[in-house]
Amino acid sequence: MRAWLRLLFTSLLCLLAVPAVRCAQRTRAEAEKIAAKVLEQAILIDTHADTPLALLDEEYDLAELNSPYMISLPKMREGHLGAEFFSIWVRPGSPRQDMARRALGLIDVVNEQVARHSEDLEMAHTADDIVRIHGEKKIAILMGLEGGHIIQDDLRLLDIYYRLGTRYLTLTHSADVGWADSSTDKPRANGLTAFGRQVIDHLNRLGMMVDVSHVSDRTFFDTLAATQAPVIASHSSCRALADNPRNLSDDMIRALGKNGGVIQINFYSQYLDSAYAAAYAKLAKARHAEYRAVRRKYASDRKRLAEELRKLEAHYEAQLPRPGLERIADHIDHVVQVAGVDHVGLGSDFDGIDSAPRGMEDVSKLPNLVRELARRGYSEDDLVKILGGNLLRVMRQVEALGRRMRSEKGEQP
Repeated sequence: MRAWLRLLFTSLLCLLAVPAVRCAQRTRAEAEKIAAKVLEQAILIDTHADTPLALLDEEYDLAELNSPYMISLPKMREGHLGAEFFSIWVRPGSPRQDMARRALGLIDVVNEQVARHSEDLEMAHTADDIVRIHGEKKIAILMGLEGGHIIQDDLRLLDIYYRLGTRYLTLTHSADVGWADSSTDKPRANGLTAFGRQVIDHLNRLGMMVDVSHVSDRTFFDTLAATQAPVIASHSSCRALADNPRNLSDDMIRALGKNGGVIQINFYSQYLDSAYAAAYAKLAKARHAEYRAVRRKYASDRKRLAEELRKLEAHYEAQLPRPGLERIADHIDHVVQVAGVDHVGLGSDFDGIDSAPRGMEDVSKLPNLVRELARRGYSEDDLVKILGGNLLRVMRQVEALGRRMRSEKGEQP
């Protein structure tokens, strides 16, 4: 085929937006130009960060200039971040009477930071809020409940968390919750129980997103059968590229696409790269022993404990084959090939992971990923979708369903 015909054929495929086909790879200079343009117009949304733990336990302030954390105000600005979902996470197995208090404390410190830095941050509750706040040159802050154990089998408590601003519920964390199974625990419910289906229905009615990160495969498919709205996987990657139960299989990704949902790619090196995961496993026993010793030694001083754990993480990380940020792009490519470009986004897990790829050490490095995706030939429109447009679409669909369901029941729309 003549060169000009090949170019015409490729261009037509790009214009038709065939899921598995991108435009030809660009030069670095071309990619820089595209990325700069996209970063000016896109609302870059990250759906999962564990920074609230530091806000509460160490009195960390997001405005700290020399922050050791992956997320800070200066880093968010440098990274062109448009919106961040902060995780409200309580350790599974915590005393039942402490769960709500801990969750409320985390919600409170997030709100406190937004109030303290109101020139830069604003709480968002809807997709339209995110768009408006971004238009005002601020960063939208949202929250997600990480783990169904936090609602303590009480739908009224879920209502309270929703009114306090949480906008998704991760159905499980690392342990089963009785009504739904985790991907990293022995199955007890064999998917969703009748009460689990009530939780899904209640989330749909609230207009609150259902998050299937951390759930077992059976729970995943039961959830898709139960929900009337698209779901998200707020911080998961692709099992075909890194065989970990926390990641989604191709069958799951395809089903998520048919549901209209989005998988938000996790930046954890273990969930991205099998070679890293294998090397990590070899060091795991010694690493965990040292971690336990450090936790015992500094149990009464949370700030010092965090410092010592960071030192320990750096010591072990230096011994491991950390992947480059290109591996994040590989997982995005894979979702696009399996389900289409409308079903992938970003869920970093920043400040909840002990290793991120080279070139993606913190939120300030997000433009590096945009440049890499631009270099791989993604169109401007598709980059806008991946960076946040897909998540906004799901939010709007979830919100619209909630309004309709409440209206049908005569409740406040």
